[in-house]
Amino acid sequence: MGEFPSSVLFCCDHNAVRSPMAEALMKKFYGQRAYVQSAGVRNDLEIDGFSIAVCREWGIELDRHRSRSFDEMLRMGDDLSQFDLVVALSPASQHRALDLTRFYHLSVEYWPILDPTTIGEGREARLAAYRQTRDQIRDRMQDRFGPPTEAARA
Repeated sequence: MGEFPSSVLFCCDHNAVRSPMAEALMKKFYGQRAYVQSAGVRNDLEIDGFSIAVCREWGIELDRHRSRSFDEMLRMGDDLSQFDLVVALSPASQHRALDLTRFYHLSVEYWPILDPTTIGEGREARLAAYRQTRDQIRDRMQDRFGPPTEAARA
């Protein structure tokens, strides 16, 4: 288990499935201990309905999440150097995050998390795949950052 960061940016391909889940789980588990955001290599998709559904099972609302890309963050004036840690959840986002380390002092970790968007036929099989993704994120997060804070367990 590494040092607990003061700010974390989770990233994946579209900021529609894995990284919004990770952002929401981090906020639920660790509250205000870290500033948390998420981004995608692209932001061409809206938040995925199955992601919303499997997070809602744990009392986490993703309905209002608005997908954004690294480029959009930079255009909006977000300072990527403010992040202590960038966690890439897909190969493409790892590549983009590592590319950014040429310009910013960023610590990048790669967590290979299942992309559930192409798995399963029918609603129940799709939900099962998304739950597997959610649970992989939870497990990696708790391995890396420790058990959830007391407030998150309630």
